[in-house]
Amino acid sequence: MRLHRLVLTAFGPFGTTTEVDFDALSSAGLFLLHGPTGAGKTSVLDAVCYALYGAVPGARQSPGTSLRSDHADPGTLTEVLLELTAGGRRLEITRAPAQARPKKKGDGYTTEKAQSRLRAYDPVKGWQALSKSHQEIGEEVTQLLGMSRDQFCQVVLLPQGDFARFLRADAEARGKLLGRLFDTRRFAAVEERLAELRRAAESRVRTGDERVLAGAQRLAQAAGPAAETPLPTAQPGEPGLAEAVLGWAAVARSGAGERLEIARVAATAAEERRAQARHALEAERELDRLQQRFADTRGRASVLEEGRAEHDRREERLARARKAELIVPALELRDAAEREAAAAGAVRDRFRAKLPPELADAGVGQLAQLERRYRQELGGLDAARRAESRSAAIDAERAVLEGESAQDDEAIHEADAWLAGWEDTRTALAAEVEAAQEAATRTEQLAARLASARGRLDAARRRDVLAREIEEARKQLAAARESALAAHERWLGLRERRLRDIAAELAAGLSTGEPCAVCGSAEHPDPARAGDGHVDRATEEAALVAHRAAEQTRVRADQACALLTERYTAARAEVVADGAVSAGSGDPSVIELDHQVRALDREHGEAHRLAAGTHRARETLAAAEREHQDRLEQRRHAERRAAVRVSRREDLDRQQTALEAELADVREVSGSIAAHADRLARRADLLAEAAEAVRAEQGAAERRKEADGRLSDAAFRAGFDTPQAAVATLLDRTAQRQLQSGIDAWQAEAATVADRLAEDDARAAASRPAASPDRARETYDRAETLLRDASSALSAAQERRTELDRLSREAAREVRTLGPLRTEYERVARLAALTAGTSADNERKMRLESYVLAARLEQVAAAATVRLQRMSGGRYTLVHSDARTGGRRAGLGLHVVDAWTGRERDTATLSGGETFFASLALALGLADVVTDEAGGTRLDTLFIDEGFGSLDEQTLDEVLDVLDSLRERDRSVGIVSHVADLRRRVPVQLEVVKERKGSTVRHRLN
Repeated sequence: MRLHRLVLTAFGPFGTTTEVDFDALSSAGLFLLHGPTGAGKTSVLDAVCYALYGAVPGARQSPGTSLRSDHADPGTLTEVLLELTAGGRRLEITRAPAQARPKKKGDGYTTEKAQSRLRAYDPVKGWQALSKSHQEIGEEVTQLLGMSRDQFCQVVLLPQGDFARFLRADAEARGKLLGRLFDTRRFAAVEERLAELRRAAESRVRTGDERVLAGAQRLAQAAGPAAETPLPTAQPGEPGLAEAVLGWAAVARSGAGERLEIARVAATAAEERRAQARHALEAERELDRLQQRFADTRGRASVLEEGRAEHDRREERLARARKAELIVPALELRDAAEREAAAAGAVRDRFRAKLPPELADAGVGQLAQLERRYRQELGGLDAARRAESRSAAIDAERAVLEGESAQDDEAIHEADAWLAGWEDTRTALAAEVEAAQEAATRTEQLAARLASARGRLDAARRRDVLAREIEEARKQLAAARESALAAHERWLGLRERRLRDIAAELAAGLSTGEPCAVCGSAEHPDPARAGDGHVDRATEEAALVAHRAAEQTRVRADQACALLTERYTAARAEVVADGAVSAGSGDPSVIELDHQVRALDREHGEAHRLAAGTHRARETLAAAEREHQDRLEQRRHAERRAAVRVSRREDLDRQQTALEAELADVREVSGSIAAHADRLARRADLLAEAAEAVRAEQGAAERRKEADGRLSDAAFRAGFDTPQAAVATLLDRTAQRQLQSGIDAWQAEAATVADRLAEDDARAAASRPAASPDRARETYDRAETLLRDASSALSAAQERRTELDRLSREAAREVRTLGPLRTEYERVARLAALTAGTSADNERKMRLESYVLAARLEQVAAAATVRLQRMSGGRYTLVHSDARTGGRRAGLGLHVVDAWTGRERDTATLSGGETFFASLALALGLADVVTDEAGGTRLDTLFIDEGFGSLDEQTLDEVLDVLDSLRERDRSVGIVSHVADLRRRVPVQLEVVKERKGSTVRHRLN
């Protein structure tokens, strides 16, 4: 990736349009970006990052921060344009943030949405537009550069302060930075997924064990007395639970089988006793039945003989009634003819009463002739009746037209009244929409200010907490220093005393005849003796260990105090609005900032409440405009309908005039045509009905006379003298059935009695002693009770054995199902513990993500060492350490090897200048590794931000030589610094000038 041109408009401290020519700056390979504090050196790098990713670096992307310059003219919109080459393509990216601009009409501001544009250069066609989508442009840039925004800010915009903290940070802080750069979230996701699988498998195994125990409880309930041993006491998850449950179930099934066999023998014996008792009971019951049957038959024979005379009378009466039934058809025919003649006479009398007196005795012919005359006269009135009906229809239609005309007149009047106030209504609604939109713009501005104020309030609270922690840390540091000094002085005193009495210590080791270690003599005439207060070697070494421990405590307290001071400075800088504390001005207190936040919150809530009505105001205006169009359309439709009604009314008037002329002659004679026609039709109908009634009455009289003759003939043939005698003998069907039933019952009883008197077994039973079924029943009931008890016991034993078999099979299935689950759980648990660093197989207790990051850190240390050795004259080498410190896990240690002493020490012990070039080497090495990780994307432009002020002249020369060597890879390096000595050493410069109306840039290319 190579930068060509950057154009900033109203961005950050730049109030107007400012252009940076990176092609000219990169021609020398190394250029300097300098300027006074607050001029906007870092804002140039922010603009590059914003053009590529639509956001500034994360450290400066605080909530509520605005990218727009406070020096810019209100009509000038904030915009950043970057021209670069990436992936072999020359691109131009233009971005503008969401911002407020003056309205084109009227006062106030409106919000301009964020915009992005991407163009590519074609040698033949020139610049070609590719996209205006934020998402598409972001994906295209990420794909071309092969790195995210965080990676770009760490690899291209090398922030030295971050890497200095990286050198002093602990393993956790290093892991967070490396995790962002190398995106190891997938390895952390693998750890979490394995942990979830382990928990799920453990839950399934425990659930399976609980099911096995539940099955064992059911087995115990089902076994009852057969369970001679208690259930296993193992808990879910314990080994051997399944085998113990299956063994206990086998013992319970064996006991249940023995009890079942005993119950089966007892039930067989009870069944035999009940069979014998039942046979005896049946024999006694049969004897009793036969004896009672014979006695009952003799009684029924006596009763039957007493009713024989009544039986003969029933047979005679039934025979006469059946002969009289022969006249029933003729009798029914005569009755029907009588009813028909009476009905016809009543109808005739009713119609004759309606006729005029002169027609009361008229015959059928006279009535029919008069009816035909009325029908002929009625036919001549049809045409006049149709004309009269059409005239009435025209009157009704004209009434409908009048009603519609009144409705349309009312609609036109209502529409005119509504339209008269339309302009005032529209103006008022538009004003409401405008006010709501202005409130929305004000809400966004207040939201940014409120977020910034809340951030400052949180920083102030952190500042106050850190101030108290710093005070405590300083006290601990002072105590640690005093303790370390006292331990050092005590060790030196003990060492001096031991050296003073070292001769006595050597003399203690002399032996007779053995040469002296000092003079070599085998004779020891006067060996030295230890004086009072002699210090031995062990005491001195213990004092040395105490001295070193106190010194380490002092170093840790010093580091903790420095870290708290750095965090306090950062929080204090964040509290001040412009990020720095002005000289002579105090920091705002938490109470002051809290009051500011509360005031902004209330103002923001009021603006948000007004802005919330934007949609409602727009909907109301749109609804009013739609109603305006509807009113105009209704008025036009009403006017068109009125014109159509005028033509229709004229046509109806012409038809009405013609019909009135046609009906005038007829109405002079008969008045109403319809009334006259109705009167003629009623008269004709009455005559027709009267004639038909006379004809029906005459036919009914003839049929009644004929039916009387047939009835007399039928009575004579049936053997009766008169029809009245036959009618008196008739019986209805119910009476005949009753007589026949009595006859049949007597005959059936007679046959039954005769049959039963002829039975031999009944006569033989009557000759035997009386039967006693009650005693036999008592014997049978006792046998039945014993059998039921034995059967219940057998059934219970069978059910218990069956239930135990079923539950045992279920328990065996549960155990078989649990086997693969337990195997899976053991496998997953082993993998989860290994990746989480808790397994005994993981010797260094490294998590999977830490292991991957450790490999990356080892690559970074190797790449950084190449440049660090050159910067330090071959003295220092960065090495990765995976050793464990205390109880912490290993993996992300970083040490420096000093070639002058040959010792390896922590990077936190480097001095200020050493820390700078070590962090610079680390940043360049990290850039190379991340570049390779991103697919080998070529990075032709790098920026190094600050840190050169801590170097001496010789070290600065060595660092510049290393940076100048980057040109061997055709890279251009921009140094961002205000160190005066660099202006002499780096000839190509971009100076940022701070002015009252905003910053500008100057190119120095000589």
